[in-house]
Amino acid sequence: MFEALTEQPPDKIIALGQAFRSDPRQDKIDLGVGVYRNAEGVTPIMRAVKSAETQLLATETTKAYTGMLGDPVYREALTDLILGPGVHAERRATAATPGGTGAVRQGFELVMMARPGATVWVSDPTWPNHTSILKHLKIETKTYRYFDAATGGVDFDGMMADLAGIGPDDVVLLHGCCHNPTGANLDAGQWAAVTEHLEKTGALPFVDIAYQGFGDGLEADAAGLRHLVAGVPEAIIAASCSKNFGIYRERTGLLLALGDAAGRDRLQSNLFYLNRQNYSFPPDHGARLVQMILTDDALRADWARELEDVRTGMLALRKQLAEELRQRTNSDRFDFIAEHRGMFSRLGTSPEKVETLRREHGIYMVADSRMNIAGLNARTVPVLAEAIVAAGI
Repeated sequence: MFEALTEQPPDKIIALGQAFRSDPRQDKIDLGVGVYRNAEGVTPIMRAVKSAETQLLATETTKAYTGMLGDPVYREALTDLILGPGVHAERRATAATPGGTGAVRQGFELVMMARPGATVWVSDPTWPNHTSILKHLKIETKTYRYFDAATGGVDFDGMMADLAGIGPDDVVLLHGCCHNPTGANLDAGQWAAVTEHLEKTGALPFVDIAYQGFGDGLEADAAGLRHLVAGVPEAIIAASCSKNFGIYRERTGLLLALGDAAGRDRLQSNLFYLNRQNYSFPPDHGARLVQMILTDDALRADWARELEDVRTGMLALRKQLAEELRQRTNSDRFDFIAEHRGMFSRLGTSPEKVETLRREHGIYMVADSRMNIAGLNARTVPVLAEAIVAAGI
């Protein structure tokens, strides 16, 4: 039977990480895999997470299942973080998932059940796993313009021109904040325009929010999403706790679907069904920690402070890199790096020049020129700036 299988292409980002580890150079810089690292190159356990784990170890009495949808207190607390306390409570159905990727996959499965034959519109570019999952599920996709390589910003006119073609049976995939891979975000006016267009056409918004708190702050990063769901009758949201809680390996996520109050129970039953068909009971350890942090005033305050330090630290690196490049190029063409938000920026250069950075300078980034700002520190920023100029980018 297995001889009928064909070898699958390697994941380019994972392969990049393997190439970095095999590189013997001591001064190499990893800007590839999207994991937050501090100035020492470590992905730390946040203080509040450590405190919650200590409490959990002392008080937990069972490893029995929590429920097919996960603990309801976790689901409510995380939904309130995303949408605001109690907002749309009568409209929302939720399910705990194994990470944000699990939520994305379950959300696409829900689309298949609700709208067979739907077309999903994705930004060009988007997180590669979006398109990979859609292809695996044999869901038709179309792209809309998003990133303007010349300015480093959002090509909003192109985006809206492309989305003029959507209809009521279509789904539009949006990034809630900190767009991956570009770092270029919609502003408040653009979110309002997208919301109005989706409401007018009847297309379903699907929002992937994986970096809340990494851009402009917990509330600001959710503002566009909150405006959107207030203006449309239905929406799907996939959320991840990997980044803002630093619990990558605990695989902690949430699928949230919003409909009308009358159909909420039906929607919730379908999320239950999808969990049962896919992995049954979701993992609980990470979800339990998030629940404890969000429902304890002291833990929540400490978590928010440390998350703010992470956010402002990345902003400082962005500003430093933009300034280093301004000095070296005597131009403002890289100032967009300071305007981007989240872990990523896209330089907008060719794969050949990205390869030059790797080959000649030991700097690893994804071939489309996406770089992980959190892979830098104050010492390596000038090194990267010098290499960018030397490579002729």
